Amino acid sequence: MPELPEVEALREYLDEHLTGRVVERVLPLAVSVLKTYDPPLTALEGQTAGATARYGKFLALRIGGLHLVTHLARAGWLRWQDAVPAQPPRPGKGPLALRVVLADGAGFDLTEAGTQKRLAVYVVHDPQEVPGIARLGPDPLDAAFDRDAFAALLTGERRQIKGVLRDQSVIAGIGNAYSDEILHRAKVSPFKLAASFDEEQTTRLYAAVQDTLREAVGRAHGVAAGRLKAEKKSGLRVHGRAGEPCPVCGDTVRSVSFADSSLEYCPTCQTGGKPLADRRLSRLLK
Repeated sequence: MPELPEVEALREYLDEHLTGRVVERVLPLAVSVLKTYDPPLTALEGQTAGATARYGKFLALRIGGLHLVTHLARAGWLRWQDAVPAQPPRPGKGPLALRVVLADGAGFDLTEAGTQKRLAVYVVHDPQEVPGIARLGPDPLDAAFDRDAFAALLTGERRQIKGVLRDQSVIAGIGNAYSDEILHRAKVSPFKLAASFDEEQTTRLYAAVQDTLREAVGRAHGVAAGRLKAEKKSGLRVHGRAGEPCPVCGDTVRSVSFADSSLEYCPTCQTGGKPLADRRLSRLLK
């Protein structure tokens, strides 16, 4: 799933490649992709693209006086084309969900692999009209998101820290992969209760959030949209690396599986050497 660093890199890429160009056509190719109907997609045609903004994992493309907002979900992606094929694609065939064609012949596709179609597109006057954006918590890269603001989010929070970091209404933009990376860097068990962090642990976790995300944004800066997925994977130390040695201590990275996802961690670095059992059976590790 694209998370804050990749979506930020896509925002930068679109700012460079899309701003100032005129939208000629917008073609919805998957029935489930469009979540709004007024204004219609056709209202974007003939309009000039402005700056692109990021809200957590959402991209908001200003086109004329409207915004084309998308959330790429788990398997979505944006694919830029310097020359869009002249032959229109057939709706419902393959991963294509939406195509934007520019007046100069360039454009981009929104695609979604797999059978679970969760990619979402909205056309709105204001990005805050999108329910998912309206519910977002603070952006962790915002200058106002300091250590004290982070500590306030943990106060009284009786959930496991892994779930808190992934909750978009608490902190915007962190998903499954970077929450694993943050917790590994902070040397924290994913099952530790958020409210149980002391001052030193809170400071260490805040630093891990900042360092992990800013380093990932730095790695993704200037990378072409088509190479961002590979860049993300290459920078991960524990997520998706179960069975491999931890790059910090050499212990074997372990995994805990859930219904539709998994988490990865290092027992030596994060849980005092104790492997975590299945979520339903595990006790919280301090």
